[in-house]
Amino acid sequence: MDQPLLLPDRLKKRNDPIDPMIKKRFFVKRAFFLPLCISLHRSAMQHWRQYINRQPQEYMQSLYPSSVSADMIVVIPCLDEPDLHETIHSLLACDRPDAEVLVAVICNAGEDVAKESVMQNRITYQQTLLLAQSLDEKGMTLCPLLFEQLPRKHAGVGLARKIGMDLAIQHFLTHEKEHGVIVSLDADCTVSPHFLTAIQDAFSTSKQLNATLHGFAHRTRGDDPEMEYAIRQYESYLTYFSRMLQQSGFPWYWHTIGSTFAVSAKAYVKTGGMGRQQGGEDFYFLQKVFALGHIKELPDAKVYPLARFSDRIPFGTGPALQKILEEPDKVMKVYSRRSFRELTVLFSLIDHFFRMSNQQIIAALDVLNPTLVEFLYENNIMEMLADCKRNSATLTTFRKRFFHHFNAFRIIKYLNHVHPYPFAFEKITEVTG
Repeated sequence: MDQPLLLPDRLKKRNDPIDPMIKKRFFVKRAFFLPLCISLHRSAMQHWRQYINRQPQEYMQSLYPSSVSADMIVVIPCLDEPDLHETIHSLLACDRPDAEVLVAVICNAGEDVAKESVMQNRITYQQTLLLAQSLDEKGMTLCPLLFEQLPRKHAGVGLARKIGMDLAIQHFLTHEKEHGVIVSLDADCTVSPHFLTAIQDAFSTSKQLNATLHGFAHRTRGDDPEMEYAIRQYESYLTYFSRMLQQSGFPWYWHTIGSTFAVSAKAYVKTGGMGRQQGGEDFYFLQKVFALGHIKELPDAKVYPLARFSDRIPFGTGPALQKILEEPDKVMKVYSRRSFRELTVLFSLIDHFFRMSNQQIIAALDVLNPTLVEFLYENNIMEMLADCKRNSATLTTFRKRFFHHFNAFRIIKYLNHVHPYPFAFEKITEVTG
């Protein structure tokens, strides 16, 4: 039986005769677009099912509760976090969005994790489970899951985040939530009161949105002036790095912090899902998402990570803080402004490369800084440009493909190549005024 036709308001005013041609066109449009929408929906669901079937099935056995039909799932990896309750209570205190929210805590431990950390995980899991069972909050569900003896080769925050997010896709697939949203958070964070509503509003306003990036401000515990000074320097560096990338002409200049983004389920599957790197998984994943476009910054959806040391990952906030405090003057050293200006010159040539012959490209490269030129040839710049030309009918496509090759990972390789020679590192206090 057909669903009742809902005419637009302008066609159902009292005593307003409906033009037969207008009514006919309305029926024709509905008859065309409704089957098309159903077909696209089924295609998306099939793609998600294929994605889930490709994942290690041993991690897909612990499902989120089927009694809940979540629109938004907050994924929190957790390893040896006795203060997780601060994060959970911060989320519970949030303004409630017009959506069903599920908070998934992924308690995880690898084969070689210390016994004390495993025991703390079990305590955290049991405490969170008790809270989940007693929770009586409309529109909010808490779900802790426990994973132990994860393989040494992959165990870490990347795998934990991936498990939680893959399970979110499984949940959205089961409940046919094509517009589901996955929020990435960490177990040392608190959030602003309108954190959830800001994210939900952004995704509900634009169905094309692939990701949101959230504001952040690290917090410190107790009276620790050195730690406070170090973390403010690190935040200044993140802002500086993003600004310099933007000024250079790089299109995907946003910060890549694991606790400060949300992604649509569609974009998550389209990019192949979260990686299982033991550090930097957020960086690699977000670079793929950025390339899809339709990214929105939500500076008022604030996240407050805890500034602390950490030896779990080789880079990130914890190692950066340690390095700052090991400096004799306790001041962070950063990539120089000159190194970014050289990138600006390179990127200004992209449009010209599209129309140049190989001989012209070689001549154009000769005007660049010799160390940058050396780096470009070591990284097969001519083959890269040839690939861009072969696969690009338009300048827009050429530019996008160029930055697919010369991505943020390659930029960091370049920056490491040119520091400390010929470009010396600069103090963060000098480059930010």
